[in-house]
Amino acid sequence: MAPRPAWKGYLKLSLVTCAVELTNVVTHAEKVSFHVLNRDTGNRVKRIYVDAETGKPVENEDEIKGYEVEGGDYVHIEEDEIEAVQVDSSNMLSLDGFVDKSSIQQIYLDTPYYLAPADKVSEDAFAVIREAMSAKKKAGLARIVLYRRERPVVIEPLGKGMVLTTLRYDSTVRQPDTVFDEIKTVKLDKEMIDLAQHIIDKKATKFDPSKFDDKYEEALIELIRAKKAGRKAPKAKAAAKPSNVVNLFDALKKSLAADNDESAPAVKATKGAKKKAPAAKKAAPKKKSA
Repeated sequence: MAPRPAWKGYLKLSLVTCAVELTNVVTHAEKVSFHVLNRDTGNRVKRIYVDAETGKPVENEDEIKGYEVEGGDYVHIEEDEIEAVQVDSSNMLSLDGFVDKSSIQQIYLDTPYYLAPADKVSEDAFAVIREAMSAKKKAGLARIVLYRRERPVVIEPLGKGMVLTTLRYDSTVRQPDTVFDEIKTVKLDKEMIDLAQHIIDKKATKFDPSKFDDKYEEALIELIRAKKAGRKAPKAKAAAKPSNVVNLFDALKKSLAADNDESAPAVKATKGAKKKAPAAKKAAPKKKSA
């Protein structure tokens, strides 16, 4: 069964328009989820709204949204009044500008969605826009209303379709210097950097998301299986702790030596003391391995 679209509307480039739909990239269908139960009866419990002053339950038909203003007063807003709010981006993705995707800092990227033509009639126009963007190696900037919020987005070609990624507003993003300014500048030893680079070279690989296993999810499933079978919950395995506190230079050398031995214990690095001259230099490679 095809996934249900998260949004339907139109993609517009100047006077060219086509019907499109958004589909979530991420699915949580296979994730372990829990219900809240009454410990005594084993029955599921449900959440209900209660009046903050009287403590009495409030029925669905008596609920209304309110926006707090001065003095603790509220402006009442009906659901149909919210639904009636429309702006251009409510159903139109207008490509207003084009950028290099690499020019957008990662801290601004939020949630990805697949963007595809919504019907046969729109396939040609959609393909023209997609191929033009691909040929120019550009990503388009637009705005969209999703879940009652207008969001800036970036759109880029992907295979036969496109990917739309919502962007965070600048006012909501904590800038790096507010965190990184506290990091002190240190004087680095070139030989230690060379060792670290050699370790990186030896561990070079290709990105393969199929190799990523959710260990926590697997542990939850094992817990559920054990409880279902009437067994005790599996004992948690203690996380391996770093051993042999040494200086940073020795930690790098040991890391390099243990690179092909997955069972070797991790080495906790601290800021080192003096380097060991001859022996240390032999460990450092004269050139990087491919």
